[in-house]
Amino acid sequence: MSKINQATIHKTAKPFSLPDARKELIPWAIALLGLLVMYFPTFRDLFNGLWAGDQQGHGPIVLAVSVWLLWKQAFQVIAAPLRPTFFVGWALLIFGLLIYIIGRSQNILIFEVGSLIVIVACTVLILRGTEALRYLWFPLVFMIFMIPLPGVFVDAMTQPMKTAVSYVVESVLYAVGYPISRSGVILQIGQYQLLVADACAGLNTLFTLEALGLLYLNLVKHQSIARNIVLAICIVPISFVANVIRVIALTLITYHLGDEAGQGFLHDFAGMVLFMAALLLIILFDGFLRFIFVKKS
Repeated sequence: MSKINQATIHKTAKPFSLPDARKELIPWAIALLGLLVMYFPTFRDLFNGLWAGDQQGHGPIVLAVSVWLLWKQAFQVIAAPLRPTFFVGWALLIFGLLIYIIGRSQNILIFEVGSLIVIVACTVLILRGTEALRYLWFPLVFMIFMIPLPGVFVDAMTQPMKTAVSYVVESVLYAVGYPISRSGVILQIGQYQLLVADACAGLNTLFTLEALGLLYLNLVKHQSIARNIVLAICIVPISFVANVIRVIALTLITYHLGDEAGQGFLHDFAGMVLFMAALLLIILFDGFLRFIFVKKS
């Protein structure tokens, strides 16, 4: 090849430059700024209100993990082929804005927070297309776990769950010789009475542990679809067992160390025990499934 031809090639070739990258990111930056301005009041109210309590304390954790998952896939989304779906995208955007306005004006958090998932999805459809949206399917599904559940639904589901946990705790501790009795969701052990609260064995706790299990599935990325489905289904009973372990721990702490210990630092530490127990049970059950599926194959 001659020197003239080489020079011609070097002049005509246009590598991806920094100005091109900046131009590519401008629409995404504008969309991100719009989302921050739009949802800042929502999350400010949640951090100062509902998320400050025990029952919905998982909200900030799910939000942080969701942001991390979205950031993790951001470069793949931006690098996806440019095939925007304008009709579906704008239709979803209008729908998302409507449910946001209704939720914000009427204080319906399931609409107000849930609209974020719709608006993020339609933004990706408008700016990039369906192929880019496929990279975000798990982060968007995971964001569902930060949506506050309706109080009526939570109350209806929580009472039978607390009763079941209380019954199992009483049966286990009575079987090993502890002086324990139960009346509904109130446990009497020795001279102490313990009320199994919503935060200890409620639907929101189950919701949080389900999110933890699905995050584990996403991180390990098993190739076997059947194994993933079985593990996802079994996260529910695993979460129940983890709740039982937490209540047993709190009951024994109160019985042996007194009421102050049961309501103080060790009470908060029992919350960490809940998540550690759930994660350990998920890992152990996953190992059991690996043995079964490998043996079958």
